[in-house]
Amino acid sequence: MSATNTLTCTPFPKTPKPSSHKPHLSPLIKHTTHFAPLSYSSSSVAFSSAPKLMHLEKDKHNCCKATRRKSISGDEGGLDDEDGSVRRVLQFVLWAAEGVYIAWLFLLPYAPMSEGLFNFVIGWTLMFAPLLFTDRRRDRYKGSLDILWGFQMFLTNTFLIPYMAIRLNEADGQYTPRKTSQLGTVMTNGAAVVGLVGGAVCLISVFWALFGREDGNFGTLTERWDFLLSYLGSERLAYAFIWDICLYTVFQPWLIHDNLQNIEKSKITVVSFLKFVPVIGLVAYLLSLNLDEES
Repeated sequence: MSATNTLTCTPFPKTPKPSSHKPHLSPLIKHTTHFAPLSYSSSSVAFSSAPKLMHLEKDKHNCCKATRRKSISGDEGGLDDEDGSVRRVLQFVLWAAEGVYIAWLFLLPYAPMSEGLFNFVIGWTLMFAPLLFTDRRRDRYKGSLDILWGFQMFLTNTFLIPYMAIRLNEADGQYTPRKTSQLGTVMTNGAAVVGLVGGAVCLISVFWALFGREDGNFGTLTERWDFLLSYLGSERLAYAFIWDICLYTVFQPWLIHDNLQNIEKSKITVVSFLKFVPVIGLVAYLLSLNLDEES
């Protein structure tokens, strides 16, 4: 019992009570005491540092991009200088080629009879475009009239003869008429202009063949005629041009006669008479074309 009483009665050491006096805290400490205690776990550190790392990476990326851009712009500046030099050289070469071409084509002496013959056929071929695009039988030709006339400008009757044969085919009742192409519309609406230009080219070509380059020792009219005959007998191209003129003389009244309904009624008689005159008959057809009927 005595031991028990000793244990139970032995007083425990008294712990000091907290002082009622509050120590003076600085404003900074007092301010920070209101925040929750910081956690120093690894996850919180990782999350808190992630935005800074991303920001640094972004700045580094932008810096690299700016450096590359500056480098590329510098390279482009060098390329522009090189391109400018090449461009100037090409321009000089092209202008020099143009000068040589003009000198060879117009300035250097060449037989005016040969030039006149060539340009006469080209001018006449030009006027066939509106005539083909207004032909009432053009839909019997299943190909492209644009391509046909384009080749006709270079090879003339090589392509016009097959067209004249194909347009004689029987009409296909199930065939739907095609819409006029853009080239066909331009040539049809500008038929009068085409006629005047083509007619002027043919007329100038004739005068050039007879009187061009009089100071170039190309002879009188008789000598030029003799040159033409010898030229036709020696040059295959000149021989082909004569054939073109002969065939155009046949095809022009043929096509105009089949399309008299395309011209104005008050001018049918005049066109019917002039259709047999080379070039002039085709000019009369183009100037008298009824555009309202075609549209």
